[in-house]
Amino acid sequence: MRHFPTFRDFWPFYLQEHARPATRALHYAGTSLALLLVLTALFRHWLWPLALLPVAGYGFAWAAHFLVERNRPATFRYPLWSLAADWVMWFRFLTGHIDGDLALAGVRPDGTVDPARRL
Repeated sequence: MRHFPTFRDFWPFYLQEHARPATRALHYAGTSLALLLVLTALFRHWLWPLALLPVAGYGFAWAAHFLVERNRPATFRYPLWSLAADWVMWFRFLTGHIDGDLALAGVRPDGTVDPARRL
């Protein structure tokens, strides 16, 4: 297992592990659903939506890795970095900055990673 001393070091690796657009799309869907569940629980004063958080957050992501990206989810090896990176990736997507981040990480628009930049 690789050691990443900082989030900045981990971020390009995380993006390379999420190179395919469909993988990121499923992550965005799961993250958005997780946020919706938290907001529903808070505003409706219901606890049951919180029980669905693992299914929403990890279900979409793991399906993306096993069925689309065909790699092992980074959360299995780096759970805290991965959780933070998922939210950063979602936010960077929403603000229109994810394409630049992907390019800096060596992820090509077609969902492949530049072999010379693979971490």
